[in-house]
Amino acid sequence: KKKKKKKPDTVTGACNTKTQFACALATRLDPAALCIASLNFSAPARKKLWQRAVFFFFFQFFPRVMSTSVLLRSSRALSTCTARRSATPTLPLSDVRAGLGLGGIRMGLEAIHRVQTPTPSFLTKPKTAAIIGAPMIYGQPFGGTDLGPKLLRERGLHKALTKLGWRVEEQGDLNFETHTNAGEYVGPGSCKSSGIVGSGNLKLKETVQKCAERGHFVLTIGGDHSIALGTLAGIMSVRPDTGIIWVDAHADLNTPETSTSGNMHGMPLGFMMGLTDCNLVPGCEWLAKVPKIRPEQLVYVGLRDIDKDERQFIHKLGIHAYTMYHVDKYGIGKTMEMLLDHMGNRPLHVSYDIDACDPVIAPSTGTRVRGGLSFREAHYIAEAVAETGRLGSLDMVEVNPKLDLDQDNNAEDETVDLSLAILADLMGNRIL
Repeated sequence: KKKKKKKPDTVTGACNTKTQFACALATRLDPAALCIASLNFSAPARKKLWQRAVFFFFFQFFPRVMSTSVLLRSSRALSTCTARRSATPTLPLSDVRAGLGLGGIRMGLEAIHRVQTPTPSFLTKPKTAAIIGAPMIYGQPFGGTDLGPKLLRERGLHKALTKLGWRVEEQGDLNFETHTNAGEYVGPGSCKSSGIVGSGNLKLKETVQKCAERGHFVLTIGGDHSIALGTLAGIMSVRPDTGIIWVDAHADLNTPETSTSGNMHGMPLGFMMGLTDCNLVPGCEWLAKVPKIRPEQLVYVGLRDIDKDERQFIHKLGIHAYTMYHVDKYGIGKTMEMLLDHMGNRPLHVSYDIDACDPVIAPSTGTRVRGGLSFREAHYIAEAVAETGRLGSLDMVEVNPKLDLDQDNNAEDETVDLSLAILADLMGNRIL
């Protein structure tokens, strides 16, 4: 009897060994091709082939993928501290960020590219941006937020706006120090520095209102987020139907009665929505006469750190809130589409807290929370809002160059550059 010929154990073609063949197919992530090709092998050789392929995939190829693209997509879950711990002790933190795909990005003025974007009909021509510096530090416990306006101007804010076709009307920095002798809150709960924050925001409200009445785009640079009391009050006094897009890790919907910290940078929306009696808070009595924000006018995006009472307010009032869960589930494109559909044809105001971004890309801020917006998600929010042609005012807040919790020499530059780039996107900058 003729003996059956054994199937060849070698593979013809580009791969001349079983190991190369297994590695090639595992790299292609093509199990079907591996199954078909392995039919040319004897049973024992086929078993060894699969063992080698599985070993290569799980112990060589897959870890390599995890250390590059998968890790980059998961970078929102990393804080600067965890990035440092994952690196070797001798590796600088800047190199770690570069390894996560966070280096080599064109930033600053060189990334500004003017394109034709729609201008809101309620703004006068030629389009003019009124820049207001609001160096407020009393809404939270850290010094340094008063340096935000200065750094953004020095980094090229004026040049960026003129490059985008805007005329610039500089209002300078408001002086809040003249109000340091105002009264303090003594009611239930806590409301720290209410006198200086409230009276300082009255000054800001009057400046914002004056610029908005002239038909100018109002760009306010802070400062901590308590300055939203003044910017929202000023805008609502001129355009009471304005939709508010709150880009933040926090809801800032507390009141003196519900706040656990008493810091007023966590209360501007609580005051502006009438959730507390302004007449009982020294320095904030003037807010009682300002038009209030209705629940349908407010939309959150980027939330991930919400207090218990704030959560109850959001559900009770029916406020639209897109947390990082929604960004993960739907993607930032669909999330912004739903957000803007809800806003309808209202004039828009954006209040952008830089802590909405992940601490990996925005480390110099006061209340950092892991799991924030990625670099592109942060930019896409700005680009999508600007494309509506209805944005008439915005705040950029909580940039704090003095806060370098990881002692990274580039933290200030990274945060300021990111803030400037987001401002440029909101004012019309595009990639192409």
